[in-house]
Amino acid sequence: MTATPITPSTPSPRAEPNLLHRRVVPLHGQGSRAELMRLLGVGDAGTRGNEPLVDADLWCVRAGAVLLREGDHDDTVFVVRSGSLKCVKTLEDGYEQVLAFAQPGDLLGFEALHEGTHPATVIALEHATVYALPLALLRSGLGWLDEGLRQGLSRQLARAAETAELMSAVTADVRLARFILWVSARMARAGQSPRRFVLRMGRRDIASFLGTAHETTSRSFTTLADLGLIAVNNREVEILDMDGLKARALATRGLAGDAGASAAGRARPPRRPRALAWPVAGTPAGTARLLEAA
Repeated sequence: MTATPITPSTPSPRAEPNLLHRRVVPLHGQGSRAELMRLLGVGDAGTRGNEPLVDADLWCVRAGAVLLREGDHDDTVFVVRSGSLKCVKTLEDGYEQVLAFAQPGDLLGFEALHEGTHPATVIALEHATVYALPLALLRSGLGWLDEGLRQGLSRQLARAAETAELMSAVTADVRLARFILWVSARMARAGQSPRRFVLRMGRRDIASFLGTAHETTSRSFTTLADLGLIAVNNREVEILDMDGLKARALATRGLAGDAGASAAGRARPPRRPRALAWPVAGTPAGTARLLEAA
């Protein structure tokens, strides 16, 4: 695998010494049932306090490290505990399409249980930790774990429509407005500020996810800022007018003043079709595979 300590400067005392130079490291004994169930949306039901998970590990993933690689065989399902990751599909011509952004509570690797191999590569956007649940544990018939996985998958599929809605917008600035509101909602669910946050993904990743050109996404940030809806400083975003941003996100056409820019954006469609196949992104195909795997 790949490895890193909990922080680049302070290795975890519980991490195995011979793994500290790598980009992903298992942190044995640092997880608990209660925390895992809360991440899956179940709360403390079916758990016994902070009892450690004997058969599952907590892994630390350094920014830029590959957690799962497209085409690899694996028998482990991951639950994101902290940080964020991106799911990337490599197309036949080598282009990397961003399919989804995974955050705490999301499940990763479930499709490999059905297909035999991972359909996409998962890369950490920042320092992250994940619970690693081996296939043997998933098949052990533990009622509390089965309930947690059902709840986690159900919640993940219920949020699938949010991603589909992002892609239904006609103009690039409306897609971006919906994306910012989507991030804002996820921040609120995590107990963080929904109005001021740092985007962990770069603009190229956002453009790939939204199916627009990088330059178009950059112009869309400028458009929303010029309208007084947001303030942007590199990756720091502040929503100045929440109601106005929501109204913009509901628009089906470009603004009168930027009709030319919108027409130009539509005249040049994304270079490649969006390959919607990752369950976190909530596509019908991904949904069907998740239900089969569950």
